[in-house]
Amino acid sequence: MATDWEVVVKDELEFFDVEAVPWRPDPAAAGVSERVLSREADGAVGTRIARWAPGTETSGVIRHDYFEEVLLLEGSLHDLTLDQTFRAGHFASRRPGMPHGPYRTVDGCTMLEIRHRLADAS
Repeated sequence: MATDWEVVVKDELEFFDVEAVPWRPDPAAAGVSERVLSREADGAVGTRIARWAPGTETSGVIRHDYFEEVLLLEGSLHDLTLDQTFRAGHFASRRPGMPHGPYRTVDGCTMLEIRHRLADAS
């Protein structure tokens, strides 16, 4: 399907040691810490590794204004709406506005999240 969407460009980075990036609390989600690997020009998170502590639970259905791809690397994540548990190796690809969640993790989980925003058309 052809579109006229433009994607906002993220940082240009050569290989670097991800272990050198510190874990920081996610200011928007209790129980979640993150390693931000790249940012968009406006400073928004582009790519990150998110680590959910055991027992972390979100409330309400989630919607974003960006494309999001998520790969579960470790642990498991239970979707409370779908009543389905996803484990390491499961992948999601979401368009802006796609409803998902809420979620709960009993044992904790780690995921790679890649986000792409659309350029402002105005």
